[in-house]
Amino acid sequence: MQSSDNSDKRRILSALCHGSIFINALVVSIGIPIAILLVSDDPVVKENAKEAINFHINMWLWWLVVGVLSIVLVGFLLFPILGLVNLILPILAIFACLSNPETRYRYPFILRLV
Repeated sequence: MQSSDNSDKRRILSALCHGSIFINALVVSIGIPIAILLVSDDPVVKENAKEAINFHINMWLWWLVVGVLSIVLVGFLLFPILGLVNLILPILAIFACLSNPETRYRYPFILRLV
């Protein structure tokens, strides 16, 4: 009974970390994985929180790069691509956390700063 409760808690917290990107594009959305990282004792949840924080930071950097490119060049063509990445990768992370709560999800092609 104890392990299923831990598994459910791990699933919910991990999915919440990755799903926080959908709340808004402000600093509030990164606060959720930071809070979970500080409060949780579970190592898998902590790793998922770190990965979500890294994804937030990477998305902010890429949006900044695309924004500058759209002013200087024709970077506005990259907005839909980056928007799809910002939508699809967290959804894949949520499904991965819900289907296999024992392992952490790692986003492809991001810089891991945390």
